[in-house]
Amino acid sequence: MLDIKFITDDPAALKNGIAKKHSKVDIDQLVELANQRKEKLLRMESLRAEQNKKSKAPTKAEIDNFKKMKEEIKSLEPEIEALEKQIDELAVQIPNPTLDSVPEGEGEQDNKVIKTHGKKPKFDFEPKDHAALGQALDIIDIERGVRASGARFYYLKGDAALMEFALIQFVIHKLNAKGFTPVVPPVLVKEEAMFATGFFPADRQQIYSVNPGEDDLFLVGTSEVPLTMLHYTEILDAEKLPIHYAGFSSCFRREAGSYGKDTAGIIRVHQFDKIEMFSFCHPDKSEDEHELILSTEEEIMQDLGFHYQVVNICGGDLGAPAAKKYDIEVWIPSQNTFRELTSCSNCTDFQARRSKIRYKSADGKNAYLHTLNGTACAIGRTLVAIFENYQNEDGSITIPKVLQPYMGGREKIEKK
Repeated sequence: MLDIKFITDDPAALKNGIAKKHSKVDIDQLVELANQRKEKLLRMESLRAEQNKKSKAPTKAEIDNFKKMKEEIKSLEPEIEALEKQIDELAVQIPNPTLDSVPEGEGEQDNKVIKTHGKKPKFDFEPKDHAALGQALDIIDIERGVRASGARFYYLKGDAALMEFALIQFVIHKLNAKGFTPVVPPVLVKEEAMFATGFFPADRQQIYSVNPGEDDLFLVGTSEVPLTMLHYTEILDAEKLPIHYAGFSSCFRREAGSYGKDTAGIIRVHQFDKIEMFSFCHPDKSEDEHELILSTEEEIMQDLGFHYQVVNICGGDLGAPAAKKYDIEVWIPSQNTFRELTSCSNCTDFQARRSKIRYKSADGKNAYLHTLNGTACAIGRTLVAIFENYQNEDGSITIPKVLQPYMGGREKIEKK
């Protein structure tokens, strides 16, 4: 949440910063409420100062005046409290202002492709989709997943499960070599963690809650949430920045509003595993960090031999926390199109302010740092891309070379 002083000092700059996100938050109303609160606080302080000037032998007029001041202070307190509640309700809805390099646009149709790598795979046969391949090889079982848990759940079996473990090993080793500390975080978090990272209130409908009224915990949709909380309320040493983490976790999303979309297969599901990169960095370095995370994602895509494009997400398609976001979309043969496989976001100081995470600079002052996150590997969607792009006419799937050492040196997944 942005500081009220920041909002009231330059409301025009804030309006410009959130204009690309098409935010409907009334900044003028927020400024007016903040000014009213300030006036009432000043009046209260003035009254209390007058009360402290009591003479040792007050006259009846002075006593009557003190009573009036006491009554006025008593009436001001709930008025100020009510204003603060209104201010908080509005301020928490303000999204992170965009960076200048974010393109204009209202939705995904306005996102800008900035780079394309590789070529579409060519097949001498009609390629199958990943669900058909997985069923024929008995490595993806959607029918039994639905039986156990309902729509948008599935079982990974045999070589598909082994390939998940291979992807985890491959990606974690790569990230660890680049200075990302591996972390297995909790996937159940408190409400304040969801608020701190900006998923509440904006995306509350997408989050699973657990035992409301008892545990009051929430299942994370990304390890970005518990990774942010790793340094909640802390003051970090500027000399130790950037701090890099690679979090592996299962992730859970309700996919509210997506009914009818990607109902076949395992592209849009309620539970999946993911490796997430996260960076706590100095504000002056966050744009460089963003490019570093993107280049790491690209390196993984290239190692896996994918044909992909990099997309600069427009303002209207950005979530509340991100000031800028890149997506990498990989070619999916059965759909004859690119589909999102990874994303990486620069959240500037938005999450740090909500999480009260600061750094101590060389001059001894404390300031909010910047946070960034990026998908190193969304396991399910990566398996989809591998199965479809590496399929063979006989129904087998060639294992990408970088994964073969983690699968016993085998070159193919074949029907047993």
